[in-house]
Amino acid sequence: MTDLRQRLANAETLYGTFLGLGSGLAAEACALAGFDWLLVDLEHGTGGEDALIPQQLAADAHRVPLLVRVESADRIRAGRVLDMGAAGVMFPRLETTSQARQALEHLRYPPLGDRGVATYNRACGFGLHPEALDTANDQIVSVIQIENRRALEQIEEIAHIPGIDVLFIGPRDLSHDLGVPGNTTAPIFQAALDRVLAAADQTGTAVGILAPDATTARRYADRGFRFIGIGSDATLLTQAGKHAVDFVTEHRRQEVSARAS
Repeated sequence: MTDLRQRLANAETLYGTFLGLGSGLAAEACALAGFDWLLVDLEHGTGGEDALIPQQLAADAHRVPLLVRVESADRIRAGRVLDMGAAGVMFPRLETTSQARQALEHLRYPPLGDRGVATYNRACGFGLHPEALDTANDQIVSVIQIENRRALEQIEEIAHIPGIDVLFIGPRDLSHDLGVPGNTTAPIFQAALDRVLAAADQTGTAVGILAPDATTARRYADRGFRFIGIGSDATLLTQAGKHAVDFVTEHRRQEVSARAS
């Protein structure tokens, strides 16, 4: 079991961020910041699979687990990023228990799943470490997203599927599907969070969510979320930049006002 899976099993609260810029240097900067995990977003991010390796190398260099949100639940998409060395996979927009079960199969080698078997890839040291096949099924972190009404209606069944490490709520998608776009304070959205947390509590599964900032992340942690994303490489950069610009602009305005008076 990888350190990340063990920490999840130990019920630790872990903080990470999404990587959407497709940049190895951005990944390294986030790794150096001290996050518990990083996640390359191939669903909404800028870079594709061809930009994954530089980010993987940067995360590995600083011993930070790198997960990947694949753009679809197709078997080949999960297999590709795992062969490159990803520590886990996040599957977006799943709607049913059967879809979640099938997605999990893509993370395991036969007979437990249908992941393609090869040893000349990076995950097996380009053929030097074929023994990696023996432990791979126990090491990959599985993250199933709950971001629509259909998945929410089946959450009790989904939570009982063996092998799920994290049930991850996508606030934007879920709030839109519930008819309250972007309104995470709406009673129907808050009730959805409670339902997912209650279902996961029955099975000891971690629940994750994406928070826009650190303050919101702390509130989610206090509520019982244990796998919390804080923005992304892009939003962290723009927010810090905007804060700096707003600060110096206000200081300049005050200086002008003082001279005018």
